[in-house]
Amino acid sequence: MISVFRMIVVTVLASASSFANAQALPAGPEQAYPAKEIRLVCPYAPGAGGDFITRALAQELSVNLGKPVIVENRPGANGIVGMGFVARSAPDGYTLVLAISSGWAINPNLYSKLPYDSVKDFAPIILLAGNPQFLVVHPSLPVKSVKELIVLAKARKAQLAYASAGSGSASHLASEALKTMTGTDILHVPYKGAGLAITDLISGQVQLSLMGWITIGPHVKTGRLRVLGVTSAKRSLLLPDLPAIAETVPGYDFSLWYGVAAPTGTSGEIIGRLNTEILRVLAARDFRQRIEAQAIEPIGSTPEKFGNYIKSEITKWGRVVKDSGAKSD
Repeated sequence: MISVFRMIVVTVLASASSFANAQALPAGPEQAYPAKEIRLVCPYAPGAGGDFITRALAQELSVNLGKPVIVENRPGANGIVGMGFVARSAPDGYTLVLAISSGWAINPNLYSKLPYDSVKDFAPIILLAGNPQFLVVHPSLPVKSVKELIVLAKARKAQLAYASAGSGSASHLASEALKTMTGTDILHVPYKGAGLAITDLISGQVQLSLMGWITIGPHVKTGRLRVLGVTSAKRSLLLPDLPAIAETVPGYDFSLWYGVAAPTGTSGEIIGRLNTEILRVLAARDFRQRIEAQAIEPIGSTPEKFGNYIKSEITKWGRVVKDSGAKSD
């Protein structure tokens, strides 16, 4: 996942100038926004990467907007519950969603019926950040690189097992993509959340997994897990000495990403204001350092570019689902 901090700064300055001009206009309903607290829905449970960045963003955005931004967790069904709720909410700028690529780009390819349409039911605000996953193994596994793991997996066909955060999750689909691209046969063991998956990985019940740094980082530091590679196309800023999986498996690039959106019908003025203020958050040094410590890399975008990115990601993950034969249950 590329980091474009320089673009963020330039865009912030341009957006700030535009917004300053808008402030000089006669006050109207849009100029008064926000007039009350804003609800930022996280479609995932507390404790994971999505919840972490939702709360970090809400804290800074509250300061920038001068009104409270309240985090509301609505977990369930791989993000479907929370995203469906926001899709049905009033398009007034007071209910937003921070969703992960699994909810926006993977779910449409896995489920024949969803309570939302990723493209039609949301007004994109910003592509917020990228969150690569890390390939970790139990330390008893006699491998210290991605290449050695591939060799071992081929020698022990269907004898190794990987844990995922659940069927249809990004950790599941990124793992299936790795299997397809390397010609390996590794058993999938789905769990109800990353926490349970990591517990069994640490105990040796399963041998490997792809998870975010916020989940596996403490266990890597204590030696209870061994990290072999990162799922982004390039190396992580947090662990520059750790190879990207793509260095062994060319073309492999399956990072998570976070974005913010509002219900379709939200005014362009409100979308523009929120984009400007979130870009200001991304440009703040303290915020960047806070999320980069968890291997989450700030990105930033215009609403239009984010909308186009969502469409491209739906196509990308659709190929993974088709090639792997992955199912949602």
